[in-house]
Amino acid sequence: MPIGDLAAQVASRERSALEVTRAFLSRIEAINPRVNAYTLVMGEEAERQARRIDEAIAAGRSPGPLAGVPIAIKDLIDVTGVPTTAAAHRRFHYTPERDAPLVARLRAAGGVIIGKTNLHEFAYGVTNINPHFGPVRNPWDLALIPGGSSGGSAAAVAAGLCAGALGSDTGGSIRIPSSLCGTVGLKPTYGRIPRTGVVALAWTLDHLGPITRTVRDAALLLRVMAGADPGDPASVEDALPPLDQQLDDGLRGIRIGVPRRFFWEQTDPQVQGLAESALRVLVDRGATLVDRDLPHAEDLISAVAIIITVEATAYHERRLRRSLGAYGEDLQIRLLRGFFVPGTDYVLAQRARAFFTQEFTAALQGADVLVTPTTTVPARPIEEDPAAAPAVSLAMSTELTRFTAPINLTGFPALSVPCGFTRGGLPVGLQIIGKPFDEGTVLRAGHAYEQATEWHTRRPPLQPLTR
Repeated sequence: MPIGDLAAQVASRERSALEVTRAFLSRIEAINPRVNAYTLVMGEEAERQARRIDEAIAAGRSPGPLAGVPIAIKDLIDVTGVPTTAAAHRRFHYTPERDAPLVARLRAAGGVIIGKTNLHEFAYGVTNINPHFGPVRNPWDLALIPGGSSGGSAAAVAAGLCAGALGSDTGGSIRIPSSLCGTVGLKPTYGRIPRTGVVALAWTLDHLGPITRTVRDAALLLRVMAGADPGDPASVEDALPPLDQQLDDGLRGIRIGVPRRFFWEQTDPQVQGLAESALRVLVDRGATLVDRDLPHAEDLISAVAIIITVEATAYHERRLRRSLGAYGEDLQIRLLRGFFVPGTDYVLAQRARAFFTQEFTAALQGADVLVTPTTTVPARPIEEDPAAAPAVSLAMSTELTRFTAPINLTGFPALSVPCGFTRGGLPVGLQIIGKPFDEGTVLRAGHAYEQATEWHTRRPPLQPLTR
């Protein structure tokens, strides 16, 4: 059920927040052991939150637009009194005394924080193969990765273990798992949602955003979470338009840019075919396709790698020197590399970033949005051999972030929406990229496509574990 409809039922007392919360907790108990989407389920605390919402409604107070809606939080975002683990070794866990601002905003809107979701260790990877908390498994095929690093959040939404979830996105960590799990994932404009109270990966690339079942749900969560916070100097107070109205404007007059070079290359044939079919749907709904060229996109692969590596190593430097052995092997490899990157390389990577952002801006002058596949391939197998997992994780990062990481360099908004299934029944995502602070047009295009198709209505055939 869409988040807005669920909240309306609770607000009208058709259902109680406690009833809704308990229904999700029951499903988590039955399904999560198979998926491993959560690091912590906040059962008793979630029920207390739900009771307070029901009491407020009974007293005639407005419960907010998320009344009684269970939301899962990626476990690198602070929730009062609950350990923040970043899915890392227990040596690095801490218990915050206050909510991150975006969590506080969800609570103020009536949301129920139901648990913390699993992720790739310290959010630095795309497989969610985790040596400390175990791998998250893709609800569509439990032998496959969900994508990452927000794999727990995407798996929880896909499996019906929450109504919506929060993720972070440094090189595609919201959009990649959304593509592989068949959910909607929004990376807003850089600075749209404050990162105060969030464990960083790469400060100049980190974004926060929602993972949901529908585009309308993503728009609702964005509206609740957006806005500046003093703790994040990069956050901005740029007023959002009335997204609900804009969603239904359709695609008449919308120009969709298709950057064939790089962003449609080296793609699995089934993924390519589904993305091409999605373009035809968009045209049928009234959009116009225009060719766009980003001739230097290939050069960005090394620039992204340098920036993430250096910034992540800088963040972890002290802990690496004290507690190197507490990191998983693939994290050790990634983070130690940062000590050997010359400062000149980092500066050159940032210069390349500025140049590409200008190139990207020019491409969008002749289009309202750009469209690409979200990933080059569907979900890959989980590497069950601990000795081989680090190498597999590193290789998959290059493969899966090819179309997503460049957008983090620009800071522009990008959305992944389900655009079909492979012959093997695996979901595939379509990426819609927009101009800075124009999430409205991105969401409008995604919603129009969603309304013309039924991919977002499909659910994985998960069954509870038999005891």
